[in-house]
This record gives sequence, structure tokens and C-alpha cells, in this order.
Amino acid sequence: MLLDTFRQVETPEGMALDLRCAGAVPRSMAWLLDLIVRFAVLWVLAMTLAVLGDTGMGLVLIAMFLIFWGYPIAFEVLNDGQTLGKRLLGLRVINDNGTPVTWVPSIVRNLMRTVDMMPALYGFGLVCTLLDPSMRRLGDLTAGTLVVYVEKPGQSKTAPLVPPVAPPLPLRLDEQGAVVAFAERSQQMTIERQTELAELLSPVTNAQGDGAVRRLLGMANYLLGRR
Repeated sequence: MLLDTFRQVETPEGMALDLRCAGAVPRSMAWLLDLIVRFAVLWVLAMTLAVLGDTGMGLVLIAMFLIFWGYPIAFEVLNDGQTLGKRLLGLRVINDNGTPVTWVPSIVRNLMRTVDMMPALYGFGLVCTLLDPSMRRLGDLTAGTLVVYVEKPGQSKTAPLVPPVAPPLPLRLDEQGAVVAFAERSQQMTIERQTELAELLSPVTNAQGDGAVRRLLGMANYLLGRR
């Protein structure tokens, strides 16, 4: 629980995703890397603008605000949920339903850092990540976001091996492709979503519920030549 944990979410499309949530240690390392990046950029700007005197100092203060508060928000929304530190650590911010993080959740989670930092050294945030099953700090709980590991692409999905069943009537090529696509993606879907889609083809499967799913998978195996 201290390092990471798993969480299953269902996307709005009915896809079941197994997400590996990042714990306090990798998140802290990513935050430290981002802090170094922000200080480095700010130092370069300060040295460059120093020649402008008081005007340059004013510009540096504006840049400090934008860098420390705008940097994580802009990167999370425009860079697939990843600041530079998160990218180096293989982490990503997403909404808690598995969809990409958007402006409002990102703004909320980052503004809530002022609370997570209290009373010192991210005290509230650290305690919250240790108590929450998905390792979320207060900002994540408020915004409805998660910090997860970026999973490496796996091998292509194949249709489950069930006894092949010949379709009761001829199917067009696009219909055959839809049946095969359903079978190949079925293991990523929830049981409820599989049943919902399979029952749409009840005139073809002549079945309901789990029977419709198995017959559709069988037809896919038939179309794939698995006799």
C-alpha cells in the first residue's frame, strides 16, 4: 500500500480498466523533479531579466506565479496528464473514471496543494495518501482524479477460445468485422457491457444474457477459422 495499488474503473464506454495507482514515494520523486525544473527555468529568466532593473523584477514575479501554478496545470491537460517529472517516473494524472484529465479537475487538484502542504512538508497530503485505498491526496479526492502508472502497450487482444458456432444467416463483411471486434475487445469490457452489446444481436444469436455473449464469441471464432 505504501508504494502502489490497483484500482479497477469502468469508463463511460463500458470498458473495464485495471489501473496501477502510484503511491507517495514515486509521486514525491516526480514532484521533486518538477520543482527542480521550475527553479531552473525561473533562475534563467531572473538572470535574463535582471538587466531591466525594477521592471525585470516585476516580470520575474509574474513568471514565478505562472511557473509554479500554471506549469503543472498546463502540462497535465496538454501533455496527456504528464508533467516532465511524471513523464520521467512513468506516471500520469487521469480522471477517476479513466478518462483524460481536463482543465477544471487539474486546476482544482493543483490549487488544493495549499491544503495538502499543511501543516508542513505535505503533511495532510501524505496522511491522506496513506489512508486512501487509491493513494489519493486531498487534491485528488476533491477533483476526482488519480495518479497512475503509464502501462506499456501489451500484445494484441485475441478472441476468447470458446467452441465455434456458425452464424444462422449470412453476414456482410462489416458485420463479420463487428462480431470479431467484439470478441477481441470483450475481455476489456465489464460483464454487463458484454451482455448489453450481445443482446443487441439477439436476432442473430437467438439468446439472451450470458448465452448471447457465448454464442457471439463462438461466431467470432467460427469467422476466424477456429474449427
